[in-house]
Amino acid sequence: MKCPFCAYPESKVVDSRPSDEGSSIRRRRECLSCSRRFTTYETVEFVPIVVVKKDGRRQSFDRSKILNGMLRACEKRPVPVDTLEEIANRIEQDLQSSMEHEIRSEAIGEIVMRYLRNLDQVAYVRFASVYRQFQDIGSFMSELNELMSDR
Repeated sequence: MKCPFCAYPESKVVDSRPSDEGSSIRRRRECLSCSRRFTTYETVEFVPIVVVKKDGRRQSFDRSKILNGMLRACEKRPVPVDTLEEIANRIEQDLQSSMEHEIRSEAIGEIVMRYLRNLDQVAYVRFASVYRQFQDIGSFMSELNELMSDR
């Protein structure tokens, strides 16, 4: 790390602490040339995720879209919002750790459905009916039958 005072390229770390609720590290450094101290912050650099829509358009990943979809599916259901926030965080972390720069919207929908299926079956069916665009009662019933057979 280059010293901001004398531009010397070497410094030593005097103190390190977590910052911003553990999302970054605050480091107190001392220049090996002029002995002045300065502070640096170290954070993880995330690769932006691009979502490829069904029609081929590309959009930046937006965690709030996942959360809003789950909130609509869980409307009037006994599912705490904190749980949905946690699921949205897990999904975003999974996507970041996959190291894929582009992901299809269908894959994201399947991940959301997997979480909802384990969380609340009514919310799962609601989400699946919109996501899979059920056209008639037959497609709706086949999803319900599959859900019942998994029990």
